[in-house]
Amino acid sequence: MTKKKRRVLILDDEFEVRKLLSDYLTSKKGGYEVVQASNIDEALSVATRQPFDHILSDVFLGPDDDPDVETGLDFLRKAKAAGIDSNIIIMSGKADVDMAMEAIHMGAVDYFHKPVTAEHLFFVLRRAEEQARLKKENELLRNEVKQKYSFQNIIARSPAMKHIFGIIDKVKDYKTTVLITGESGTGKELVAKALHFNSVRKNAPFIPVNCGGIPENLLESEFFGHVKGAFTDAVRGKKGLFEEANGGTLFLDELGDLPLTLQVKLLRVLQEEEIRPVGDTRTIKVDVRIIAATALDLSKAVAEGRFREDLFYRINVLSIVIPPLRERKEDIKLLVDHFIEKYNKRLNTNIEGVSPEAMQILLDYRWPGNVRELENLIERAMVLSDGKIIKAEDLPPSVNTSISKENVDGLVGLDATDLSIKKASKVLERELIKRALERTRGNKTQACTLLEISLPALLYKMKEFGMMPAT
Repeated sequence: MTKKKRRVLILDDEFEVRKLLSDYLTSKKGGYEVVQASNIDEALSVATRQPFDHILSDVFLGPDDDPDVETGLDFLRKAKAAGIDSNIIIMSGKADVDMAMEAIHMGAVDYFHKPVTAEHLFFVLRRAEEQARLKKENELLRNEVKQKYSFQNIIARSPAMKHIFGIIDKVKDYKTTVLITGESGTGKELVAKALHFNSVRKNAPFIPVNCGGIPENLLESEFFGHVKGAFTDAVRGKKGLFEEANGGTLFLDELGDLPLTLQVKLLRVLQEEEIRPVGDTRTIKVDVRIIAATALDLSKAVAEGRFREDLFYRINVLSIVIPPLRERKEDIKLLVDHFIEKYNKRLNTNIEGVSPEAMQILLDYRWPGNVRELENLIERAMVLSDGKIIKAEDLPPSVNTSISKENVDGLVGLDATDLSIKKASKVLERELIKRALERTRGNKTQACTLLEISLPALLYKMKEFGMMPAT
């Protein structure tokens, strides 16, 4: 079977240059199929009608003394706007670093200076082809990872989360009430949405409500609706959240914040499957699945009299406990990759990943804010990063230098009975320096960045603590 020839479009206003490049590319060594264009309009017309593997565009496409002549950068911008996905490579007879950087920033895959030899030209094209191949492989891999480790926008690979995926799959079509518990930021609403949008109710409404975000005097009206004239400001009738969610799912977030007075009425709705709008004498039948979530320990709230025991047992028919991020560190790298992809699109950035040192810091951190904190941190690091890789110095000091209480209590040499701040500070300093050097594999300059001290200060402290290598 004959191998399909790769195709190249050459955009240059000089015929001699186009012919030279064409001869190189169509030679036996090159084996490319070539189309030529002398101006931007011609090149855009051809490239929007035919696919090309590469487009070679000169920067200067007219007389140097004409200030209005369009450039290769103009072509690059128009090509990207037209959705042309060829590898665009910019050529120039002048060594202009700023222009080269601008071209790459705008989406060019490479930039080289004329005159060019055949060997250099083939090298540039092969490199672009290799980059395109790797990009395609990475996209396929990302898609494979998404299919394997995602469930309705929940990204995870840890055994604990896979177990939750299994529960969701088993109970999604039942009307059974579900209570989702977990620390703030673990993704309780995502699990609720996964239950709803994978169920037979997926085409019906999913209505989320924060039980702690509605004033207590409006809660009953918000939940059950009201008729015109039911109270002073009721100038017209209003449907409640239960009626809005009829046929679908009502997600009660922060259920533990619900006042006791409304807990009684919620229990009645769950038992009778009917509501009575405020000021009305009739009842309305509703078909609503209830999914509740809380970061509180409801059994403790029951013991303290802050939550009704009968409602707790009625709500807690099926419980899903989401573990904190610090207990499922296998998910961190997947989540980081997911958030980078998400915010590259939103921020129009081109971050490719995280350095090994930065990733180790993320893995070591305890994540009190869980997945929500990780997402916010990645967005911040992407905005602050000067390159395509998020480095340790792009992470906030709170993550770089944080030490949990458990780690502090276990510092070597710290006597629990000795309350001297001066002695404890020395022990803490030595341990921080030790960890920073371990994390940076002995690189003192990088360790200084993590510790937020100068190199002379680090060397002085290492000498003071007897940490300098023997000479």
